[in-house]
Amino acid sequence: YKYLADQIEKFSLSVYTPSSYVISEEAIQRLAKEKQDFRFNQLDREKFLIGMMQTNFLKRLESSAHSLTETLERTIGKIDTLLEKIDRYEQNQQMLNADTEVLLDDDILPEDDEDDEEFLVNKARHPYHLEELDCVRWKEDLIKDKGTLSKAYESVKAITPDRDGKLQAIKTHIRDKAEHPPTDKDGETNRKLLVFTTFKDTAEYLYENLSDLAVALNLNMAMVSGDVTRTKLTPNNFNAILTNFAPRARGRADNGDNEIDLLIATDCISEGQNLQDCDTVLNYDIHWNPVRIIQRFGRIDRIGSRNLSVRMINYWPTEDMEVYLRLQSRVQARMALADAAATGSEDPLNESAYEQAQMELNFRDRQLKQLREEVLDFDDLSDGVVLSDFTLDYFFTQLLRYLEKNKKELEATPNGVYAVTHDKDRPMEKGVIFFLRQRNANTDIQRKTASPIHPFYAVYMRNSGDIRYGCANTRQVLDLFESATAGKTQPLQDLCIQFDSETQNGENMVLYNGLLKAVISHISRAHTTTQTRNLRRGGPRDFKLTPRSEAPRDTSDFELVTWLVITTPQL
Repeated sequence: YKYLADQIEKFSLSVYTPSSYVISEEAIQRLAKEKQDFRFNQLDREKFLIGMMQTNFLKRLESSAHSLTETLERTIGKIDTLLEKIDRYEQNQQMLNADTEVLLDDDILPEDDEDDEEFLVNKARHPYHLEELDCVRWKEDLIKDKGTLSKAYESVKAITPDRDGKLQAIKTHIRDKAEHPPTDKDGETNRKLLVFTTFKDTAEYLYENLSDLAVALNLNMAMVSGDVTRTKLTPNNFNAILTNFAPRARGRADNGDNEIDLLIATDCISEGQNLQDCDTVLNYDIHWNPVRIIQRFGRIDRIGSRNLSVRMINYWPTEDMEVYLRLQSRVQARMALADAAATGSEDPLNESAYEQAQMELNFRDRQLKQLREEVLDFDDLSDGVVLSDFTLDYFFTQLLRYLEKNKKELEATPNGVYAVTHDKDRPMEKGVIFFLRQRNANTDIQRKTASPIHPFYAVYMRNSGDIRYGCANTRQVLDLFESATAGKTQPLQDLCIQFDSETQNGENMVLYNGLLKAVISHISRAHTTTQTRNLRRGGPRDFKLTPRSEAPRDTSDFELVTWLVITTPQL
């Protein structure tokens, strides 16, 4: 690991730095103007991109040799494609064919993964013509880079499944779990194991190389990653796989014989999924943000679990933790600055700003050390950081507890019911929290949407017509909901009478109909913005536009689940 990490830090990756080879006066002036206007131009952007790519290589190396091999192969392929383009241009510099003359944005972007959106901030704003660049010098550097990358590629490629010690280790864990399963509170054995990895390449690698072992141990296995799912069982879709893996937690009525015992997943399911039928999470790689590790564990460490105990197994990349963290931090701090600099609010070359970013990352380093070295309460990480600060798990836990106690009453409650309340912490607040469900959404496919609880949407709109918390701010909406309703178990009669008077006993709902239409319009705009942003930034590798038939457009695409009126009492 240390040897390869040192090699990665030496990668020049000139394929991603065309601005370093600019020779035309027009392009030089363009870079200078951008620097003057924004204090950060394409040349700076590409310098940071190299650090980001090095981090990406390190993360993939930590995940699996296979994942790094795939990335190196794709990078070498980009270099080959670019060399061919330069060769065609050099043979006939008078050609006007765009394929030989224009350096497109896609030619200088790294290969991204569904969980690597941080690498998408450096998209070129101004594509270059090859005539604007010193192609001779660039070609020399590209050939040199290809040699360096190829050498690393051959080293990593030699780590075949038979020689992959990490793969052998997980086989041992799986075999031990299957042959010596623990029992739950009902005395039933539990053979279920949930394996998390950051990268789709690694997930597919594990699925392929664990299949024979799963058959030998009579384990049903599946893999989920974004909208890619794999299993030998039917149906093979996202929701069916999760339900078959945790039928009890997800409320499946029948006792089917197609239960999944071994689930391999990326972080597409690290939030908002009830999988507490399982009692063991295995992190095949360590996400650089400790909160993500906690989110993974939160899939099984949940109220309603019948397991006597739950555990998490972490595969750390090296025994020398200091080396690992130092390798990450050197480039992660610069990466944080690149994000900030894109807004023009920070100077990426300012050392004090660098030190501040480094301090924030050192905070994460301390958390990672705690996770490795201590048996601790996961809501008790240092510096007051708790799980509920980052996720919706706090609210999901309350909801699950309430559902267990009030299931029949809730099932008998029709959609569209509402309540009226007053928030004493915000005495002048007047508005409505709307909870809607999108009727035409395809819940079998996980898509990038504007709402973290899709196909549901939570929005708070003030009576003035302005959106206070939009559909992307579900946590803030729920915080407000809790603040306005906590401890109130009976109708507030004075407010109900006041509401009936204002609406003429429900005959005059013009205000609330208008607010509801405005909320749906907001959701539609937010969906369009999310889709456009993913297209503009290159999107995840498997990003797909939502079909028009599944897009939220107007009131016919939604049903109102419930709504909460927040008002002020009349004196």
